[in-house]
Amino acid sequence: MLAFQTGCANAGSNLATSFQFEKQAPMNFSSDNVSPVCPEILAAIASQSDTSALPYGQDDETAKLDAAFSHMFETDCVVVPVATGTAANLIGLSNLVSPYGGVVCHHEAHINQTESTGVAFYGGGAKLLTMDGPSAKIEADRLDKFLAAQSNRGIHAVDPECVAITQATEFGAVYSVDEINAIGQVCKTRDMRLFMDGARFANAVASLGCHPADITWKAGVDVLTFGATKNGALAVDAIVLFDKSLRKKTEKARKRGGHLFSKHRYLAVQLLAYLENDLWLKNARHANMAAKLLGQSLTGMGARMAHQPQGNELFVHMDDNLAAMLQAAGIVFRPWPAVGPGAYRFVTAWNSPLDAITSLPASLDMA
Repeated sequence: MLAFQTGCANAGSNLATSFQFEKQAPMNFSSDNVSPVCPEILAAIASQSDTSALPYGQDDETAKLDAAFSHMFETDCVVVPVATGTAANLIGLSNLVSPYGGVVCHHEAHINQTESTGVAFYGGGAKLLTMDGPSAKIEADRLDKFLAAQSNRGIHAVDPECVAITQATEFGAVYSVDEINAIGQVCKTRDMRLFMDGARFANAVASLGCHPADITWKAGVDVLTFGATKNGALAVDAIVLFDKSLRKKTEKARKRGGHLFSKHRYLAVQLLAYLENDLWLKNARHANMAAKLLGQSLTGMGARMAHQPQGNELFVHMDDNLAAMLQAAGIVFRPWPAVGPGAYRFVTAWNSPLDAITSLPASLDMA
């Protein structure tokens, strides 16, 4: 039984002791990476504890991945698992751009702000070409103009070869089906590749209520990184190749980069459990609901939303007194100056405590 519905123990006027939550569901909103492994995935890992299997992806569990993902996306695809989202992004991108080519992304993109010089390292020198857009989104019209301005610089410049978008974005926004289709059409017209960083892909699909195919291969996405670590897994993200001809290059890049696991089945069983009975969507829906409820609680206490929440990330403006009050109550969150002065980020997860979030204003005597 999942134990993510927890209440508030010893609620009272003393802010420092108002929130003594169950260990498995603290009010820690600094990141969804703080959450534990969900029971279904932990059980899948444990199921391999008394068996032996061939190493380096030659095991029976890994052999099931392509079929499982192909069924979910309703098209033949290839799955290359790695243990981290950064590895998934960098290895996945490395096969879509040449060493002298460019990857167009938003300037707030994770590959630009938080993954060091990894794109250049794995891409043999490939360069990030950054652009602006609302809520960390790339807009198709603006993208087309940006690409047109890059196309006449000749032999001395970097030619854009790939566009990279994040779903959901670094500011918590979700690309609609139409928006991704429009970007995909720009890429198709200009003979460019389209890459999607899907660290929070599950939250985006849960928010949109669409089929996962509608915002990936049907819209022109060549490679997707399908996140699981932030949404209940121990350590696994999948590089999903809708262009199956990229398998050998991607597997070679994974080996060269030191990301091929010996006991590969422990990655595979996490992903299989994640897909089974739509656990990935169940977890994401809970996280999204927690974010919605948290937003209501925070605005009820005087915070202002910087961006309309669509997934499991909230960006709010609040004064120093409210921030200090929440911190004194043991609630963990992070300042986020990229959004503006007095801005903070809250990220909910698959195990965030809905009851405690809803009762937050009353517990702080601010109802």
